[in-house]
Amino acid sequence: MLKTGKLLRLRRLSLAGDGRHLLVPLDHSVSDGPIVPAGEWDDLLRALVDGGADGIIVHKGRARAFAPDILRNCALVVHLSASTACSADVHAKVLVADVEEALRLGADAVSVHVNIGSDTEARQLSDLGAVARSCDAWGMPLIAMVYPRGPRIENPRDPALLAHLANVAADLGADMVKTSVALPVERMAEVVAGSPIPVLAAGGPPDGSDLVEYGTAVMATGCRGLAVGRRIFSVPSPASLVARLAAVVHGDGGASSNGMSMTSPSTFVAGVA
Repeated sequence: MLKTGKLLRLRRLSLAGDGRHLLVPLDHSVSDGPIVPAGEWDDLLRALVDGGADGIIVHKGRARAFAPDILRNCALVVHLSASTACSADVHAKVLVADVEEALRLGADAVSVHVNIGSDTEARQLSDLGAVARSCDAWGMPLIAMVYPRGPRIENPRDPALLAHLANVAADLGADMVKTSVALPVERMAEVVAGSPIPVLAAGGPPDGSDLVEYGTAVMATGCRGLAVGRRIFSVPSPASLVARLAAVVHGDGGASSNGMSMTSPSTFVAGVA
């Protein structure tokens, strides 16, 4: 059984208490550079909270930089992995923080990034297992961001491959897994059906089409929620977009098309970044 502390933190990751999630990753500032000017971070965070985001994902240093009251109705996820676009191997993720640091920051969950098919896959899997062990000891929810990336991947949208990745995350101790969306989107239902844990998928519509329509289609496959980053913080009015996506996640747009109970532990959170 899950420990009480983990159950409480998992509950805080869903404001509506329906087990669905709208998360906003903001960890791009390490991999790619500033996402907004330094003086606009608090305004961005307030817009996300006002719009109805269930949680934000940031690195440990960023979590220290804003006032705690900003996240009055929003969960904090501390990302433990990092790499930059300047690296000789952009797929090589390393741990730059630990669970204890996240606890001291008041985190409701932590996340770890693993690229399956990369040259450093073995080390990243080892890191995921170690973090999972620490999360279990501290009652901290773990979101595994597991992607098919690297020289050994032929089709990163293959549903069978994505289902494999979801099971890797589950077997190594994650509570949720965030991975890519299958194409066509309808085949995401196969990934959901094969996942023993809630999964968070990444990637908006490859053709740049409407994000809300895409999120609705993803939810219709039985997914648990959306994790949207770049497509939110790059728009002029992020609060408005967050509110529309929150309605998709927590409203009728979250109905499952495959008959799966929306309170089942074998559910999937699809991300549109």
